[in-house]
Amino acid sequence: MQLHLNDTQKELKSHGSYEFPFHTSHEILSSYERGSFSWHWHPEIELTLFLSGEMEYQVNDRVYHMQAGDGLFCNTNALHTGRMLNGQDCHYFSITFLPRLIYGFENSLIHTRFMEPVLTSARLSSVSFSPAVAWEAEALSHLKEIYEQTLHPSPVYELEIQRELSCFWQALFLHESMDLQPSAERAIRDTERLRAILEYLHTHYREKITLDGLAKHVNISKSECCRFFRKHMKLSLFDYLLDYRVEQSLPLLREKDLSITQIAEQTGFGGSAYFAKIFKKEMGISPSQYRKSGRNPGAFS
Repeated sequence: MQLHLNDTQKELKSHGSYEFPFHTSHEILSSYERGSFSWHWHPEIELTLFLSGEMEYQVNDRVYHMQAGDGLFCNTNALHTGRMLNGQDCHYFSITFLPRLIYGFENSLIHTRFMEPVLTSARLSSVSFSPAVAWEAEALSHLKEIYEQTLHPSPVYELEIQRELSCFWQALFLHESMDLQPSAERAIRDTERLRAILEYLHTHYREKITLDGLAKHVNISKSECCRFFRKHMKLSLFDYLLDYRVEQSLPLLREKDLSITQIAEQTGFGGSAYFAKIFKKEMGISPSQYRKSGRNPGAFS
C-alpha cells in the first residue's frame, strides 16, 4: 500500500465530507511499501495518536522519534513522512480535519483570534505531545477521547468530536500563544521551494536528471540546491532520487508485465545491472528475488 498523491505530493484521498470535514483511520506502518509512507501534504490538520511500537516521523525539517502513548500535531499544508525505526512496526490512529470544523466560517472571531495565528505560524508546522508533560497529557486526553468515540460512537457523535477538537485546540493555543509569530516570508519561500524540487524529481524521475537542470528550475545555484535539500530532507538529492526510483519500481515488479530491464529503463536507472545494484542496496534482495517472493511489501524496510 502507498498513498495516492499528485505531482505536487498533495494527498488525493478524501478526508471526510463537505458537511463534516473529519476523517479517522487506524494505520499500521508495515502495511505501507517498505514500511514507510511517502512525503505528502494536505490542507487538513492531522493529529496522530501512537498506539504501539515506535516510528520516525518528519514534518518539514523537524524529525521526531514517536513512541506508544505520544501524539503529534501536523499543521495544514506541512510536508510530512514516516518510517520504521530499527525494523519495528508501529500502530497509530490518524485524525484529519479542516480547521473550519472548529471555527465555523471565515473571519469569525474563533478563526481570526484563536486559529489563524497557529495556522499561519512558521514555528508551529508541528508539535509533539508526551504524557510525561502536564499540558501535553491534557491535549493527548482529547485525542484519546476521539479514538474512543470512533470505537463506540455516541448518539451525538459529531458534537462530541467537535467538542474534543475544540478542547484540544484550546490546550494547544493556551500553551503556544505566548510565542506565536506570523509566518515569515523565508519560511513560506522554503516550503514552496521544497515542493517545487520534489515535484520536479517526481515528474522527471524516469529521465536523466541533472543538478544543473534542477537548480535552474527552482532558480538557485547548484550548491545551494544541494545544501537546501539536505537541510530539509536529511539526505542528499541523489540518495532521495535513487530511493524514489526504487519505490516506483516495486509495483511494476509485482505486476510482472515488464521485464526487469524494461523496469530499469522506465524508472530512470538506464540499465538493469545498475538497477539491480541499487535495488539490492536499498531492499536487501535483488529485483528478481523481490518479484518471486510474493511477500508483504511492508516486510521490507
